[in-house]
Amino acid sequence: RAGVTGDDGPSHNGVWDMSMLGVVPGLRLSAPRDEATLREELREAIAVSDGPTVVRFPKGALPSPLPALDRVGGVDVLRADPGAEVLLVAVGATATMALEVASRLSDQGIGVKVVDPRWVLPVPESLVTMARDGARVVVTIEDGMRHGGVGAAITVALQDAGVRAPAVSFGLPEAFPAHGPRSQVLAAAGLTAQDISRQVVERVAALMPEPAGEQVSSEG
Repeated sequence: RAGVTGDDGPSHNGVWDMSMLGVVPGLRLSAPRDEATLREELREAIAVSDGPTVVRFPKGALPSPLPALDRVGGVDVLRADPGAEVLLVAVGATATMALEVASRLSDQGIGVKVVDPRWVLPVPESLVTMARDGARVVVTIEDGMRHGGVGAAITVALQDAGVRAPAVSFGLPEAFPAHGPRSQVLAAAGLTAQDISRQVVERVAALMPEPAGEQVSSEG
């Protein structure tokens, strides 16, 4: 029951797991995005012998397959626009939504690189490198708590590495989600492609330099 399960009721949504597990020293947490990555990451988890591992996968129907374009340092690249300004980090089941957000941003003239870290905790070094290499904004989408979640861990990792690009995380608020379908719970928290893309466009626009005003002559 990882993530938003909706109809299970307010107390049974699995939105606290990543926040709680993130404080366990040495723990490795994976968040597969589809059946193929679930099988792959389960095999990887079993092979780990020097610490605890967790494979986080939601209940329900399997998501549609999302093959990667490339894998860099263990991080899957799902989309890579030339000159991407936004590094969009998708956690597990949010990968499909992240790709929709990227399409909406592209329609606004904003290039995006969408990545799936696969093993989201600890934060992969290759993800920090990607953020340093040209990203103006780093965005994380997760169906877990923002407070202490993967986005918070990425923010700390970027700060520790001296990466200047601001980090923006989208997730669930610190509250019990209301009873209802998963889509309704996500929409109430602003976790829709439309809401996220709008906020990212606003954030990118705020980083644009102010247009140079006309110089006023002091003569006459």
